[in-house]
Amino acid sequence: MAIYSSNQGYPRMGQDREWKRTLEQFWKKEMSEEEFSARMKKLKSIHVKKQADAGIHIVPAGDFTYYDQMLDTAFMFNLIPERHKSDHPLSLGSYFSMARGSDDAHACAMKKWFDTNYHYVVPEWEEDYEPRLNFNKPLEDYLEAKEAAECKPVIIGPYTFIILSKGCHSLKEAADKLLPLYIQCFRELKEHGAELVQVDEPAFVYEGLEEDLHVIFSIYEAFAEAVPDLKLLIQTYFEAPEAYEKLTALPVSGWGLDFTKGNTIELLKTHGFPKDKILAAGIVDGRNIWRTNGAAALDLLYFLIHEVQPADLHIQPSCSLIHVPETAEGEDGLPEGLLENLAFAQEKLEEVVTLVNAENADAREKILQWSTSSQPEAGPSSKSLRRAQSFSERTRLQQRVFRLPELPLTTIGSLPQTKEVRRNRKSFKDGTITKDQYERFIQEETKRWINIQEELGMDVLVHGEFERNDMVEYFGENLDGFAFTRKGWVQSYGSRGVKPPVIYDDVQWRGPITRDLTLYAQSLTEKPVKGMLTGPVTILNWSFAREDRFSESIAWSIAQALRKEVHALEEAGIRMIQIDEPAFREGLPLKASKQESYSRWAVNAFRASHYDVKAETQIHTHMCYSEFSEMLPVISEMDADVLSIEASKGGGELIRTFKDFQYDKSIGLGVYDIHSPRIPSVKEMEAVIRHCLEVLPAERFWINPDCGLKTRSEAEAVKSMENMAKAARIVRESLKQTV
Repeated sequence: MAIYSSNQGYPRMGQDREWKRTLEQFWKKEMSEEEFSARMKKLKSIHVKKQADAGIHIVPAGDFTYYDQMLDTAFMFNLIPERHKSDHPLSLGSYFSMARGSDDAHACAMKKWFDTNYHYVVPEWEEDYEPRLNFNKPLEDYLEAKEAAECKPVIIGPYTFIILSKGCHSLKEAADKLLPLYIQCFRELKEHGAELVQVDEPAFVYEGLEEDLHVIFSIYEAFAEAVPDLKLLIQTYFEAPEAYEKLTALPVSGWGLDFTKGNTIELLKTHGFPKDKILAAGIVDGRNIWRTNGAAALDLLYFLIHEVQPADLHIQPSCSLIHVPETAEGEDGLPEGLLENLAFAQEKLEEVVTLVNAENADAREKILQWSTSSQPEAGPSSKSLRRAQSFSERTRLQQRVFRLPELPLTTIGSLPQTKEVRRNRKSFKDGTITKDQYERFIQEETKRWINIQEELGMDVLVHGEFERNDMVEYFGENLDGFAFTRKGWVQSYGSRGVKPPVIYDDVQWRGPITRDLTLYAQSLTEKPVKGMLTGPVTILNWSFAREDRFSESIAWSIAQALRKEVHALEEAGIRMIQIDEPAFREGLPLKASKQESYSRWAVNAFRASHYDVKAETQIHTHMCYSEFSEMLPVISEMDADVLSIEASKGGGELIRTFKDFQYDKSIGLGVYDIHSPRIPSVKEMEAVIRHCLEVLPAERFWINPDCGLKTRSEAEAVKSMENMAKAARIVRESLKQTV
């Protein structure tokens, strides 16, 4: 048995966000296509070299992308929606049109990649789809990378690609169309010297896989027959695979398994592992930033070498490292004792290499010094919390207070963060302007946008969140128990990067966070202004939280801190408070058998943040970019008075869901996609509103964008909101005429 170090994917964003800046400069037409391609090629080669220099034997080729790996695969296989085809359908214009939309076409939908905060672009199958391998991206990346390192091409597997797509009505029919394309791709890789290909099939961890096994076997049997000399390694992650004993009989050369999640170890102990196959063992957790438990890692390594005894053993992170920052180097501003317990991507690769050399006494001693986690403490055994009055009682009282028109108009919360906003924030942090100067600027920007919203005809206003860098980071900065990195950037979607806080200690409220600025905004208008908070479950899921405490316990402590903030707003006279939970579904376990427990404590954490407010206080929440259809009963249990949720980007699937599920509270289904620079017309938004009203009563329907406007330019935001308001007025008038 040979033991190698391997990796599945490298962070794209970069410590200084080089990848992001290159993308955005190209979108702004500040560089040519040739210069853009050259810069991206250089970044790709730098990433390969960093992995090779870290001592990784087998470096991935194909994980680097201009936007998203699922989008790359769709584009490569000619799965390009007709609306995105230009005179040059294989141009970067068409590629980025699918990702971001264009003047004439809305973008493809985005959804969360399994239970992570990474968003992938959803491929679309159209009736007249013509299967064709437009180009071989894994081959192109392999040929570039193999000059610098021993590498393996990486490709999204056919099963995962198909079931994560939309518009595909038959797994078998879709597989039959894609099989020749995959085979052509594999053959070309083999012809150019590739020996091992990593085929990512994370969907193999989903329950219910058994009914698709006949198709899965037909796919991989076809590959084995067509390319018998090419080693295919099926890579799963985020959980243990389903139907393990049957799946491992597939005619492939190896399996990549995640040993940090689920019951993978128990599966191997019970069913063994094929002695003639490669085992790529995900021992180092690729999704957290904490050092590996050295003693536990050595025990697992011993078990794999001496009891499992695969043909070859690859030691690697549990998944792609795109979910963690690039390196902890230079992070010298953290609380004492924290840095030595952290491992970002580069540090995780060092752990992998050290584990490969574990038989060396020095390496073994180093591993044993890695920090270890104690068993999680028990979570809170709190009773279920709920507001004293029913929704119907509350909504009557609230309408007397607010006197809102039919189909109230609002936005989700954030307004455009212009260069001037970012420059002033940076100047304040750098100390080049005083606190008073910065606060005056924020007030001026708030006042300007209160006026803009009133002129546009919004019924419920927001202060704009100009003081906030990120919806989670901002609250972490103002609560005890959080630490912050300088350059801990992680990709969320496209060029959007976030810098997740680190929850390292007990979370405590230390005084009002949002009250003063919300009150200032409210003083400028007679219309209600929403207080804006980020919810406890989202703060937890979008942070790197301690692993020696149950998630439930951490969420509960965050909820208790936020409850004090809610009370501070309410006592100051703010009667609309939005507690955003865009990451609520993100933490839902991939296995259905584990979901009930999560849903129960997550709902309770959300309710714990506001359960004892007055009946007249209207609680809003917001959710976006996840599969919410099956969670609507759980969302209803959250008991928010108003739910705003994305409905514009997915082609109306969520709207159709409300035909079957009778949501019994107020709701705003986002009428346009804010993640695209495209400005939808009045007619388009009117059509979306009317579609929503087919399944939802007008007296409980709100009109809003599908998410915050932070990433949009001022011109884009104002024009889109203007069109939204015009569409709302048209529909309001038509409703009056039908009464």
